[in-house]
Amino acid sequence: MNFLSNISVTELGPLLNLVQESSTIKRHFELFNWLQNQVQRFIPHDILITAWGDFSLGLVCHDIVSPLTGMRTESFDDKALLPFLSTLFERWDEGNHTPYIIRTESGFYHEQLISPVLTKTIARMRCGLVHGIKDQRGQHDCLYVFLGPTDLGDTRTRDALRFLLPYIDTAFRQISLLPEQHYYNAPAEPKAITADVEPGWDLSDREAEIMHWVGMGKTNQEIGQILDISAFTVKNHLQRIFKKLNVSNRAQAVSKL
Repeated sequence: MNFLSNISVTELGPLLNLVQESSTIKRHFELFNWLQNQVQRFIPHDILITAWGDFSLGLVCHDIVSPLTGMRTESFDDKALLPFLSTLFERWDEGNHTPYIIRTESGFYHEQLISPVLTKTIARMRCGLVHGIKDQRGQHDCLYVFLGPTDLGDTRTRDALRFLLPYIDTAFRQISLLPEQHYYNAPAEPKAITADVEPGWDLSDREAEIMHWVGMGKTNQEIGQILDISAFTVKNHLQRIFKKLNVSNRAQAVSKL
């Protein structure tokens, strides 16, 4: 890989420490320190915006990690950020899933951001570097947006992001959710949806429960944990539901119901 072949002897130790510590992070302040100290060496940035969920359904949560005043996750609503993040994700998805640069002087974000605070803050950044991960097993997409006052468009920084993103993703997955990240919070009682379906579909109570959590953006594994059944059982239920609804995927099923 180009990134590893260009690493100097003095950078090898910090890189190995970065990789090793990615699996030990359990708390938000540990994540903040790791990003600001170790990741910063290879990907200089002032703001990191992450988003995950089902972009096709608009069920997306976000995290913002930054030392800048006012740049906190709880300061911005998921819905306010959704148009901005969805545009970035679609471009990444259509671009063969490779990292790409955004130039903030273009002002592309003005029409997509409701928050004036975030709009002004991004305007002070020189550019951004965007990359993502598609979870084929969990049907769960992740987006990472690094923003900074320096140019992040050089080949070395992009190669660094390609190499480091799995470790960054691992670190984020190990910390607990915030109260604002409601799509994936502890479940309330599921709403009955059988009354709203057409007579010919005839979903069972269990199938209705599963479709409720699918609509909330849950993965098969998460639904299995909520209902105390295996992810394999959830998958089998979904196959029967798809057949009843005459659809081929989760998004079509949610839309139809």
